[in-house]
Amino acid sequence: MSSADALRLILLSSLWGLSFIFMRVAAPEFGAVPLVLVRMGIGALLLMPLLISLHYLRLIWQHKGPLLFLGIVNHVLPFSLLALATTRLEAGLTSLINATTPIFTALIGALFFATAIQRQQYLGLALALLGVYVLSADRLDFALGGDGWFILAVLGATFCYGIAGNYSKTRLGHLPTRVLAAGSSAMSALVLLIPGILLWPSDPISPLAWGNALALASLSTTLAFLLYFGLLASAGATATSTVTFLVPVSALIWGYLLLGETLNLQIIAGMVITLIGTAIATKLLRIKRREAPPPVYPPHE
Repeated sequence: MSSADALRLILLSSLWGLSFIFMRVAAPEFGAVPLVLVRMGIGALLLMPLLISLHYLRLIWQHKGPLLFLGIVNHVLPFSLLALATTRLEAGLTSLINATTPIFTALIGALFFATAIQRQQYLGLALALLGVYVLSADRLDFALGGDGWFILAVLGATFCYGIAGNYSKTRLGHLPTRVLAAGSSAMSALVLLIPGILLWPSDPISPLAWGNALALASLSTTLAFLLYFGLLASAGATATSTVTFLVPVSALIWGYLLLGETLNLQIIAGMVITLIGTAIATKLLRIKRREAPPPVYPPHE
């Protein structure tokens, strides 16, 4: 990875880490679905100039069904679930649970997309899930007013990402990245239009919440998409996937600095276990087996 790509990676992780801060501030006033409508609507408008070509527009029309499905499972459902979760959970905790996305990507790939999974990856999956348990064990309260359902909402978002990642790789991998980004964003905005309007809050929304919603759409969606796909093209998928490990660290730092969220031993321990498990599951961290020494035979006389 070049120094320019490394800087892009750090900027991308910061923007996606900030997305949890933006949602944490804006979601309580907007509500989950209206906030995601603003996010995807503005994001789609800002990405549309990338499609000023009959060739790209034709590709979107030809693949409108798959792009619609991708928009639902990669944007509409997970963004709404994450926005809902941030109305209760801290931004740092939400981002740490969201870091298990590669776990669900590997499991769904193995179950439904014939993607091979190695033995050491199962160890990674178990470790990552243990990390999530360490993070949330004392908050798995599913009674009215508890945090349990909001934690499940984050896991539901990562499950959706797992479906989307495998689907886009196997069914839409031949399309240009700008078509995937702008096309799926536009489809998402269309799906969210009516529900977002119907669920729009009756109370006035504060300038602070609007500012965070606009930042979420322009910085953590549009600019982040452009950085992400640019990194994929220049640095490759493996190097770009390391953003998974940087985003929760970024969100924890931003949450501490901007929202006064606490960092304690439980969060640090859960983060370390989760990220190590994810690194093993994605094969970025490999466990080398010790090879048995060759047998020694006595010399022939």
